[in-house]
Amino acid sequence: MANEIIEVKFKGERIGLYRNPDHLTLSSRDFVIVEAHKGVDLGRVNNIGDETLITDTGQEIKNIVRKSNFNDLNKLEINHYEEERALKTCKEKVENHGLEMKIVDCEYQYDRNRVTFYFTSDNRVDFRELVRDLATVFKTRIELRQISPRDEAKRLSGFGVCGRQICCSCWIKEFLPVTTQAARDQNLSLNPSKLAGVCGRLKCCLMYERDFYNETVKQFPELAKPIITEKGEGIVASIDLLNEKVNIRHSDGTTETLSLEAVQNIYSCHSECSPAEESWEDLN
Repeated sequence: MANEIIEVKFKGERIGLYRNPDHLTLSSRDFVIVEAHKGVDLGRVNNIGDETLITDTGQEIKNIVRKSNFNDLNKLEINHYEEERALKTCKEKVENHGLEMKIVDCEYQYDRNRVTFYFTSDNRVDFRELVRDLATVFKTRIELRQISPRDEAKRLSGFGVCGRQICCSCWIKEFLPVTTQAARDQNLSLNPSKLAGVCGRLKCCLMYERDFYNETVKQFPELAKPIITEKGEGIVASIDLLNEKVNIRHSDGTTETLSLEAVQNIYSCHSECSPAEESWEDLN
């Protein structure tokens, strides 16, 4: 297909889009050699599609060169081994230069024409001397790239409290804003230790069910709204959206739990049974 676009994944969940000019027969998880900055890189096919995969990010669409062979994969393993050594060396250099930055990960371009160090920092860092020092050691182009705590979690991966691999490292491609309002909408306690993910920021999953909660809550009465049940007068104390329950607190301190349907019937009956109110205009 002339407009075939291949999504390729690299180390640390880094993703790039490439064209397939030679119409190679590719399938998901195939390893391929692709064009890179002044050389080539190696990644794994993640998705195969058409021009709709391209988003307006300003990313240059390079080409796939060929499918990888056994020797390519061996070299990739060697690169991963060398990355561990390079990461240790870079951390030592950062400490020697007294820089306030945390080196997170290291990635060699397949042909070793470039090595990229990823770091996090709360402040702006002048790492020019560090780059020159590293270039002397590794004899190749050095790139230091600052990333966010969310990007750090995505590169290093891990498991959430749900017991599954964190979403950012297995399927999320773009981070969307997450605010505490998402927790308030779901009546969650604003407890930082429970709302924060492994990255230390608000969990991305707070947004997954927000629309569901916002729509479902419309079926429930407002909190503190008066209600009369068989036990007497009370107010709506809390609601349970998932189980469709309404907790009612009476003036004597007792509580009772009714189904949403029962509460809706009470308000419906009260509305139908109450005499129509006369307006000020009617009285005059």
